[in-house]
Amino acid sequence: MAQTGTALRICPLCEATCGLTLTIDNGRVTGARGDREDVFSHGFICPKGATIAELDNDPDRLARPMVRRDGVLTEATWDEAYAVIAERLGAVVREHGGTSVGVYLGNPNAHTVAGSLYPPVLIRALGTHQVFSASTLDQMPKHVALGLMFGSPVAFTVPDLDRTDYLVIIGANPLVSNGSLATAADFPGKLRALRKRGGRLVVIDPARTRTAELADRHLSPRPGTDAAPISRLRPSQAIAAWPPTRFVTSPASSPRRRRLRYMAESVPPQSNSERSVAGSSTSSTS
Repeated sequence: MAQTGTALRICPLCEATCGLTLTIDNGRVTGARGDREDVFSHGFICPKGATIAELDNDPDRLARPMVRRDGVLTEATWDEAYAVIAERLGAVVREHGGTSVGVYLGNPNAHTVAGSLYPPVLIRALGTHQVFSASTLDQMPKHVALGLMFGSPVAFTVPDLDRTDYLVIIGANPLVSNGSLATAADFPGKLRALRKRGGRLVVIDPARTRTAELADRHLSPRPGTDAAPISRLRPSQAIAAWPPTRFVTSPASSPRRRRLRYMAESVPPQSNSERSVAGSSTSSTS
C-alpha cells in the first residue's frame, strides 16, 4: 500500500542538515516544510529545502541509468551501465593513464559513511590527482586562507558573536538559513545581545534579505562596481567609504597588463554621526 501522511527527513542538499517534514500522498512527495521539532534547525529551511517536492517530481529527473549508444542517450539497466563504464573508463586509463581521469564528488557524499569512505578508495584505484567537488567550486579560497593562517585547510573558525562589537555579514542571511554564524533560531538572540552592548550590524548583500532589513546599515553592491579597494580597508573605513568605485579597464602598453581607472560614484554623503559611530567600532567578524 502506498504511503500517505507525513515523513520526517534530513535535507540532503547541503551540510546544514536541516530537518524536513515531507507531505506524502500515495507514495509521492507533495510538499516540504521545516521540522519545528528538529533540535538543530527548529523549523528553519532555505529555499532549496522548501522545493524538495518539485525536485523529486521534476519530469526531467532521471529515473534509470542512461547510456549513449550511436550518439543517442537511451535507458539501460544498472548492470549495463556499469559494464559500459568499466569498458570505456578502462580504455581511457590504459591509453592515457590514471591522471587523465577527473573525479567530481557531489555535496551529499559528506552525509553518509559510505559516501565518505568509498571515494578515497576509488581515487587511489584510478591513480588520479584530478579531484574536484562543491568545495573546489565555491569555497576553496577559504580553505587556502585557513591553511596559510592556521596550518590546516579544515580549521574553520567560528565567529565569536558573544563578544563582537561590530558585525559585518557579507552575502549571508542567518535569519533564514543555518550557517557558520549561528542557527537561524539562535541568531535573533545573538543580535539582541550585540545591540545591548552597543554593537552594530552591517550587511553587505545585493538583495534586501530579512537579515538586511534588521541591519543598522545595509550596503547593496551595484552591478559593475569593484569592491576590491574597499576590502583593503579596516571595516570602519570601508563602511564610511561605501559604495565601491566603478572601474573601467583600458588598454596598456603590454597586452598582459591593464590599467584600472577608478571613478567615484556620486552618493549621498554620510552624516557626521554615522561616521563617528563607524569609526568607533572595536572588532569585526564576517
